[in-house]
Amino acid sequence: MKKIRIGQIGIGHNHAEGKMLAVRKFPELFELVGYCEKNEEWVERRGGLPCYRGLPRMEEGQLLDNCDALLVETDVWDLTKTAQRCIRAGKHIHLDKPASGSLAEYRALLDEAQEKNLTVQLGYMYRYNDALRRCRELARDGTLGEIYQIDAEMSLYHPKDYRQWLGNFRGGTMYIFGSHLIDLVVGILGEPRNVVPILKSTGYEDVQSQDNCFAVLEYEKAVARVTSLSVEVNGFGMRRFAVMGSLGTVEIKPLEHGTKMTLSLKEQDNGRPRELPIIDTPDDGRYDEMMKDFYLVATGQKEPEYSYDHEWMLQKTLYRAVGLE
Repeated sequence: MKKIRIGQIGIGHNHAEGKMLAVRKFPELFELVGYCEKNEEWVERRGGLPCYRGLPRMEEGQLLDNCDALLVETDVWDLTKTAQRCIRAGKHIHLDKPASGSLAEYRALLDEAQEKNLTVQLGYMYRYNDALRRCRELARDGTLGEIYQIDAEMSLYHPKDYRQWLGNFRGGTMYIFGSHLIDLVVGILGEPRNVVPILKSTGYEDVQSQDNCFAVLEYEKAVARVTSLSVEVNGFGMRRFAVMGSLGTVEIKPLEHGTKMTLSLKEQDNGRPRELPIIDTPDDGRYDEMMKDFYLVATGQKEPEYSYDHEWMLQKTLYRAVGLE
């Protein structure tokens, strides 16, 4: 089995540590080359984490010269422009989320990657969540009938400094957390006709970031409601994804940490919900399937589940949901 020589550019993203830990679990798939981080503050804060022990810190050019693929894990605002340099150098990339920069920059990245047949995997971990994968299958195979509504929530109770950090982004919680949910919605319903963003600030502890956000995605017959609040005392417990159709309803709540999935079918049990067995991924395995899938796609052993077109549709919809048409 041919190994992929892989490195990481940036350690500032909140998912950077988890991705590196996941890659280290599969030495039969990946040969780790090193990491790059230009910001000394991040090196001081995170460079000593166990996931980076024994790995050389390198210049970006060195990594590009010596790797087949890169994990792009910079601060969010640097993600797309860093990924562009990797694609320009002919490397497969795992690009953490959400993609940044202008839509034109992102379109150019995807076009060049497609032209060069390079993998672009986005870091939306719920794509590999067992319950949500089953939910997509139920929606796509007709079990639920025609889909009329989707309800989605991803909230948490964040400390003051994190809510202040959210102020770097238009749409705050919708951009950082709602993007996960919008990815799931467009994966089922496609691109919406219209998007209505409602972006609010709680003002809690005098923080003025948009930390209380809601968006309506409108389709010909369906409506999807996406919400994300950064002052939710039972954040993980309230995380929910529900799909309602003419023949059935499926609900997943919470999305992690004790996940439960129920299915209600019109023609079965009088529509009463029954719980479905699922695999509840532990925290330390959150990115395992993602990294294994990255290997298979980058080595040409399977087609990507998420096309360049899907990634483009997702980014356009996300920008509409944060008021950036």
